[in-house]
Amino acid sequence: MERREFLTLAGTAAATTQFRIADFGLRIGNSEVPSQQIRNPQSTIRNQSPTLGPQVFSQRIQRAQDELKARKLDLLVVEPSTNFQYFTGYNPGRSERLILLMVPASGAPVIVCPSFEVERIKRNTVISDARGWEEQENPWNLVAKAVGPSGVVGIEPTTSYQSYRRLARTLPRWRFEDGALVTERLRIIKSPEEIALIRQAIAATEASIAATFTQLAVDMSERDVSALLSREMASRGSPGGGLVQFGPSSALPHGGPSAGRLTRETVVLIDAGSRVEGYTSDITRTIWFGDAPSDEFKKVYNIVHDAQTAAIENAKPNVTQCQEVDRAARKVISDAGYGQYFTHRLGHGMGMDGHEAPYMVEGNTTRMEPGIVFSDEPGIYQLGKFGVRIEDDCTMTPTGVEFLSHRPPKL
Repeated sequence: MERREFLTLAGTAAATTQFRIADFGLRIGNSEVPSQQIRNPQSTIRNQSPTLGPQVFSQRIQRAQDELKARKLDLLVVEPSTNFQYFTGYNPGRSERLILLMVPASGAPVIVCPSFEVERIKRNTVISDARGWEEQENPWNLVAKAVGPSGVVGIEPTTSYQSYRRLARTLPRWRFEDGALVTERLRIIKSPEEIALIRQAIAATEASIAATFTQLAVDMSERDVSALLSREMASRGSPGGGLVQFGPSSALPHGGPSAGRLTRETVVLIDAGSRVEGYTSDITRTIWFGDAPSDEFKKVYNIVHDAQTAAIENAKPNVTQCQEVDRAARKVISDAGYGQYFTHRLGHGMGMDGHEAPYMVEGNTTRMEPGIVFSDEPGIYQLGKFGVRIEDDCTMTPTGVEFLSHRPPKL
């Protein structure tokens, strides 16, 4: 674009009404994104080669078996899903043809799949025992042969109802339990390797949002900016996208693209996430597009910023409950007179799913253990005016909360 409108980015303003990216390094939060990185997106993610080797998945299977024994379960069954990928390194996807991972409390795991899929499964997963069924055969007979005559089976929580019914008919002497306690317990605590991948996704997302903000121009649509954001992420080897909302649209926490066009002296909110090797980020930035933010915008923005700080300021590992961080942020916003405008939970766990356990919400008494990764995203949404949300990604460490993303400063 020949002209770029002046904008205030997370409180950092330029001195003129137009600029070129090459003139300065764009500041996101407390760290500067060098201008050469924005021009050369591939510098954000230097190494996209797999970092999760077979040993990682072997350890996950062993931990699953330990959980099964502790909960007196004999078997865990998993259809293609995020959990399937978590245990095997691959998600083949679901179709009308049965693919089923079976993890016994003792012994080697087995995958039942169509015969023509055996080679694909062996090439892409760490499970060596893949048993194929022919098109004219009943695949559930192969499942029955792979397990014992009776026991207690944990069902992965996203298993289809149809598969559950077929499994119950196939294993009439087995008792069925919810396997969520097994899978959730394993995935809630992230390993150093997982956190490293989340950091890469965060870096790509932050740089992509920054590059997108520098290209905002009057008369762009929310769809235009959303497409631009996705291109920036793809160019960094971390595919993703996000919500883009202008002005009054920003007061809808999950608003879709509107027909409005970008004008000067208005709010722009981008809520975005990208993915690296199956692990996600989730970042929201709210800026003022124009000469100077209004007094009301600055007031609301700084209240939200203070609420974000309060959420994690006194959080202690193995002590603080998830609901307590929500309460801390909510109190700041309520005390400022905006309580009715904070309409969602404070945050959610993150990992292979953008939203996963644990949830930072009233009623969740789960204690925050080291290794939990979560979002801290308070917001104030005034319908008909504008909304402000600041979202950063955090992890609980043995000494307290660490921000994985770079927080923007107050205005």
